[in-house]
Amino acid sequence: MQNTSNANSDLGWLDQQEAFITSLQLQPLVVVLRPGVEDLNLPYSTKPLFNLIEQLAGEGVKHIEIAWSSDPSWLSLMQELSSSFSDINLGAASITSHIALESIAALRLDYAMTPTWDPALQLHARSLKQLLIPGVFSPTEIQQAQSFGCQIIKLFPASTLGIKYIHNLQGPAESMPFIIAAGGLTVKDLNPWLNAGYDAITLGRELISEQTVDPELTKWLQVNPART
Repeated sequence: MQNTSNANSDLGWLDQQEAFITSLQLQPLVVVLRPGVEDLNLPYSTKPLFNLIEQLAGEGVKHIEIAWSSDPSWLSLMQELSSSFSDINLGAASITSHIALESIAALRLDYAMTPTWDPALQLHARSLKQLLIPGVFSPTEIQQAQSFGCQIIKLFPASTLGIKYIHNLQGPAESMPFIIAAGGLTVKDLNPWLNAGYDAITLGRELISEQTVDPELTKWLQVNPART
């Protein structure tokens, strides 16, 4: 007989996946930002990261990930961002260790992502009731993630694999999880990759130049506003 507490934990974990998938279906875009030294030390309102998120929120971006840092100020930064940008679906990126995972659990973030497939880390995330989306590269890793129960995965690095990769996967695969393409993509890749069958796209450092968001993103969001 399955342990009831484990069953309840798994149910919550599945619900978290479904909720995030639903949110991405309304806007299939995740923006990843990396805090700099100033973001971890300057007064809150003067942090460059705060200004960038204000820009993105004003443009209508709904999902923003902040790369994890071992700096003790990172957790305070995330708490401040959560309070200031309640309309943003805030997540944590670059979770690669149990220490990082445990540090974000108390934040109650709707999602976090890791660049690799790590079953032990996934199991720990499930026990903490923290949605941790795995980064996968090969068909074997995709199959392993699905067998584990992952309904949503991150294909990384997408630019290396190429836009046709999903087409090659769809032939032999009986079913596919919700796939986020991440790594090396730009705003101009949004429509081509979404039209090719990817469910959502992650944009990172290529989106920002001198603390300004690529104006092409504004144009894309005007044509593709978040559905409600």
